Amino acid sequence: MSSETRNRVRFLLGWTPMEISIEDSNQTVLQYLRDQACLKGTKEGCAEGDCGACTLVVGDVVDGKITYSSVNSCILFLPSLDGKQILTVESVADGALHPVQQAMVDLHGSQCGFCTPGIIMSLLTLHLNGGAKHLNGGVKNRQAIDDALAGNLCRCTGYGPIIDAAEVAYSTPIDEAWQRQIQNAQAQLIAWSKDTAALKVEAKSGPYMAPKTSDQLATCLTNHSDVTLVAGATDVGLWVTKMGKRLNLIISLADVADLKTICITDTHLDIGAGVTYSNAHAALSDISPSLGELIRRIGSLQVRNSGTIGGNIANGSPIGDMPPALIAMGASVVLRSAQGKREVPLEDFFIEYGKQDLQSGEFVSRVLVPRYVDTFRCYKVTKRFDQDITAVLGAFNLCIEAGIVTSARIAFGGMAGTPARASACEVALIDRPWNMETIELAKTGLDDDFVPMSDMRASAQYRSLAARNLLERFYLETQNSTIPLELANRSALGKLGHE
Repeated sequence: MSSETRNRVRFLLGWTPMEISIEDSNQTVLQYLRDQACLKGTKEGCAEGDCGACTLVVGDVVDGKITYSSVNSCILFLPSLDGKQILTVESVADGALHPVQQAMVDLHGSQCGFCTPGIIMSLLTLHLNGGAKHLNGGVKNRQAIDDALAGNLCRCTGYGPIIDAAEVAYSTPIDEAWQRQIQNAQAQLIAWSKDTAALKVEAKSGPYMAPKTSDQLATCLTNHSDVTLVAGATDVGLWVTKMGKRLNLIISLADVADLKTICITDTHLDIGAGVTYSNAHAALSDISPSLGELIRRIGSLQVRNSGTIGGNIANGSPIGDMPPALIAMGASVVLRSAQGKREVPLEDFFIEYGKQDLQSGEFVSRVLVPRYVDTFRCYKVTKRFDQDITAVLGAFNLCIEAGIVTSARIAFGGMAGTPARASACEVALIDRPWNMETIELAKTGLDDDFVPMSDMRASAQYRSLAARNLLERFYLETQNSTIPLELANRSALGKLGHE
């Protein structure tokens, strides 16, 4: 860490600047709002980032301008919002109801009301980010609303009147009073961002450090052991709220500026490990619309606004959605420590369940994704379409020339203790005709590649059958792009072949 540090967390609570001491570095934003700030409108439902009852809006300055994101406050540690603005449902109505609130009242979008504050905050985020512009062409408008609401469960009303309310509210622009408040908030956040002192909280529960550069982060990891690295906390937050763990030393990546950049080279997309799914979505969609659709189904918008590409890799989950797709694309990771950097193919980063190729003091710094793929598709199999944990994820990247498979990279998640390539399946495809006979042969290769387990999400038999069927589905799509096999909007997926 830099010798220049500060130990008090500061943020805008609504429109009011706050600067507070932290006694518990494991305290979530939701706990602070309800227990200390006495703002009871934000609810706790699941305490794991699934139901959306705890949704609030966070304002952050990006490129000199404030932007707003919906997040799950139940799994977000309070110090991670240092230097940002927190908008709760109490911040929304200033005398008169906000257009989103008024539309929900007029169109009967609420019954019991428990979920309503979270829904209001999700819809408010879209309104603040230019909801009216989403009204062009019905389908785009509906998809934007559906995406915004996918992380908010309502068991009473049904989503019809809620969607109607959103469409009415988004025809109303942000009024002048809100614009003035937003400008004032932006000025305050910009002023704070110029402070070079890194946050270092010495809480009773243990330190919380937020270095500002990769060099500072590397030094922290050299000087301390038993460290928990936190980016978006969409996984680590559950260690505290659901598993009852106490994290003694937290090092946050939230302020490491150089880990939050995306660079485009002639050959690769260079993504910092601290880049969120939401911020990486457009760039990855440009490489492959199929990959973009996969990202749209990872968690909810609240999760994608907090969760990071690097975090999904570093936690080593066998059911993480990004690693199989990135492995099939030939991605690699840059690992960083105080001793320097090294680049590792992503498929080699995962050693076995719970073990990654990370040496002492190392962290995932960047993800390098090839910008050009051949015939590429990735498929996520779940029990429901939105916000569900994957049972099987298959990713396919083939080069087919004159009807012959000349190269193949195929990877699966959910089939083994780590995301892994299907090597036997690849061998069965390469240098053979791209036809159904070859597909049947390659299916037997999958049986050699994986011996899946049974759990609450799927049986081993189901996983094996699903993997085989995904390979066949991929083949069928290459034969006739009009076959409606994609559940998502096929017009967004472009043409098959080189993307």
